[in-house]
Amino acid sequence: MKVIRPFGPTIAKVTIPEDLINQLNDYLDKLTQNEKQMSNQDHGNKLVGNVSQEFKLEKNFILSSGLKNFLNTSAKDWIKQTINKEINKFEIIDSWIVRQYENEYNPLHSHSGHISGVGYLKVPDNYGDTVQKNKKNFNGNLQLVHGTKMFLSPVILNIEPKVGDFYFFPNYLMHSVYPFKNESAERRSVSFNAIIDDEIYGSIGK
Repeated sequence: MKVIRPFGPTIAKVTIPEDLINQLNDYLDKLTQNEKQMSNQDHGNKLVGNVSQEFKLEKNFILSSGLKNFLNTSAKDWIKQTINKEINKFEIIDSWIVRQYENEYNPLHSHSGHISGVGYLKVPDNYGDTVQKNKKNFNGNLQLVHGTKMFLSPVILNIEPKVGDFYFFPNYLMHSVYPFKNESAERRSVSFNAIIDDEIYGSIGK
């Protein structure tokens, strides 16, 4: 048996190098100790999330930390494996870190650019219980949504965040993040939007 995927976008899952995770966490920890810098890099008004802290990463840090190289290399591999084409352009529009706390959430939305992604730097040990004990617990989870539910075509991919996991997806893919119940915990993620070769992005389906 061979299972093919004739419709719908692919999603790539890769592992963030441990050194990069440490650099991103150290960067944010230092940033949050400087109120002026926090204010300058506050990215919340540009994002849809109902969260207290969302910070845009500085361009020089994106480069010096190796984050751009990690994103570029991973995106090239993802696109090559999906459509057998090599991208030559990878331009980051923006990248930011989200600190999500109890009861905060990200409503259903999409991104700008051509490709986007999210990776996890810190997650709660416990996301809290559901109101009804017999229900599946989606607290703190990411959900990617595409198309309409049909036979052999699920519409939702549910992702339970784990430190080091990074997911790449097309910019248009709708997604949301659920709130969680744990007053002493932080859910920390890093995201980005980027532009690739127009002729490759625009050639799909032709």
